[in-house]
Amino acid sequence: MTSRIPKWPGVELGQKEIETGKVTSVRYRPDAKFAWSAGEAMSRFLAELQEGRLIARTCKSCERILFPPRMFCEECYRPTDAWVYVRDTGTIETYSISYLDTNARRITEPILVGVVSIDGASPKMGVMHYFGEMTKDEVRIGMRVKAKWKPKEGRVGSVLDIEYFRPLREGEG
Repeated sequence: MTSRIPKWPGVELGQKEIETGKVTSVRYRPDAKFAWSAGEAMSRFLAELQEGRLIARTCKSCERILFPPRMFCEECYRPTDAWVYVRDTGTIETYSISYLDTNARRITEPILVGVVSIDGASPKMGVMHYFGEMTKDEVRIGMRVKAKWKPKEGRVGSVLDIEYFRPLREGEG
């Protein structure tokens, strides 16, 4: 039993009152249009990915190049200073061999994923991504790799515009 507030006596409503028309109701699906921003740094990062480029931010105070870019330095707590392009090559810092696909189903051929420190960025600044054109027996920490980009017409401004990182070939880089 609910206590009633004398000033607002009110009556409880249920499904029966709605079905019998004692309560007016309207169903309306608005044609809402919306957009959102990933923020200044990430929006620029994603736009550059769509063009097949990697971009970072510099911090003059810490003398670091931050990748992925951010507008504030997490070391010295000040705004970062400038945009700078970095290379699409790097070094495998860590990796995992997964026998589960992206929907957590068991697979026989493993997916290789890991973190790549990007050339041109400060040490240990990188991105987690897929590895390709190598086997689970070939992947190793310290391996030099290069981004394998999707064709330009298939890019949408996502980290997946890079299909995977593949072994760096002799003379590349």
